[in-house]
Amino acid sequence: MIRLEVWGDPIDHSLSPVLHRAAYAQLGWEWRYDRRRVDAAGFRTMLNDVQLRGASITFPLKNLAWAAAATRDRRAELTGAVNTLLLDAALTGGDGPYGFNTDVGGIVRDLHAHGISDADAARLIGAGATATSALVALGELGIEHVDVLARRPDAAEPLRALGARLGMTVTVAPLEAPSHPSRPLTISTLPGGTVLPDSVSDAVAAGGGVLYDVVYGQWPTALAAAWERMGGRAVNGLGMLLHQAVLQIRIFATGDPDEPLPDEPSVVAVMRRALVKD
Repeated sequence: MIRLEVWGDPIDHSLSPVLHRAAYAQLGWEWRYDRRRVDAAGFRTMLNDVQLRGASITFPLKNLAWAAAATRDRRAELTGAVNTLLLDAALTGGDGPYGFNTDVGGIVRDLHAHGISDADAARLIGAGATATSALVALGELGIEHVDVLARRPDAAEPLRALGARLGMTVTVAPLEAPSHPSRPLTISTLPGGTVLPDSVSDAVAAGGGVLYDVVYGQWPTALAAAWERMGGRAVNGLGMLLHQAVLQIRIFATGDPDEPLPDEPSVVAVMRRALVKD
């Protein structure tokens, strides 16, 4: 039996098994997908000991997975983060783990699904690992200018450098500034449960266009509530989780994130229903 797992710490909250198991059942594949609690200290030992086709990687292991990968896709190279490890030698060519970042593609696909893709400028809130994936996704959508709003602007300097590599103009400003330029799209990568003063949320929401908030477990977030107060549109990140999982399943099936699954629309529909049901 083909075995796959999701690794992280904590891991009990992960919805990846719900998504993957629903997809495998729809495809008629007798594959097994489980959770495993793996912390940073135990990551390398676990990677050497387990016999898996692949693993989904979540907090706090994405940078370690990047370092462990013998080969990486372009999105992983740009972000410095791997959330998918392909371990089967028959699919990797025997050269060691192949690392992918499917978070970028998950954001791109979900923004397209929501009809949010026609913009030349956007705002990005936050400066962590997810913000890096979001910036690469914005670049793939053809967005040329991004305003990064960060609680610690100095932490956003790597995003400015990455933007330059991607041919984008990235400006950095404090999230707490009294006003911000109007943009048709704002992506928030702040962790769920982040507490913001109403004055900050309202200042960001003013002229913010559509809010795409990567959080999905604690909804609405403070920013989403501000958007709703002002009559704006706020979208959560559940679709990002769904679409990045679809790309993972493609990788686990063939090693190619661009190779669609058999009857993929029906697979996606089943996965979406499983999320709603869970």
